[in-house]
Amino acid sequence: MRGLTHRAVDRAAGLPAGSTSYYARTRVALLELAADRMVELDQVAVAPPAGRLAEFLGGVVHASITRGRTRMLARYEFALEATRRPELRGRYDAGGAELRRRCAEVLAAAGSLTPEADTRVVIGWIEGSIFDALAGTGSVRPPDEEELVRGARVVLSGLGLGSA
Repeated sequence: MRGLTHRAVDRAAGLPAGSTSYYARTRVALLELAADRMVELDQVAVAPPAGRLAEFLGGVVHASITRGRTRMLARYEFALEATRRPELRGRYDAGGAELRRRCAEVLAAAGSLTPEADTRVVIGWIEGSIFDALAGTGSVRPPDEEELVRGARVVLSGLGLGSA
């Protein structure tokens, strides 16, 4: 997080020094813009194919720990920063609330009778799997997509959505 500075953003974007501070005067404003951008990037409208929810979830987690590795690590940095800076908490939580809303919709469509409660379980599995593969002991041997699909099937089965 300390590396995210106005100067670093200017340099990475190939902008003249001071350009970023025009849009974000303070460090908090810069962090808010970065958090907003992460949420924006997550706004991809994707619906899992009918009867393939486990494959979809396993694929999402696998993409997060492979192609999306850097972004996920940045998200963890923001999560920790939001615990230290209450002014960032709302933005971070808004992104998580949107993800949970979309997950509940998918689970309801798959037949969940308690989509909000089931979302807690599914998001917990997703976040735990990603964290373990990127920053936990599981990073020594991250799971492949097949292993993640099996894990998703176990979770969905436990929720009574085994055929989703």
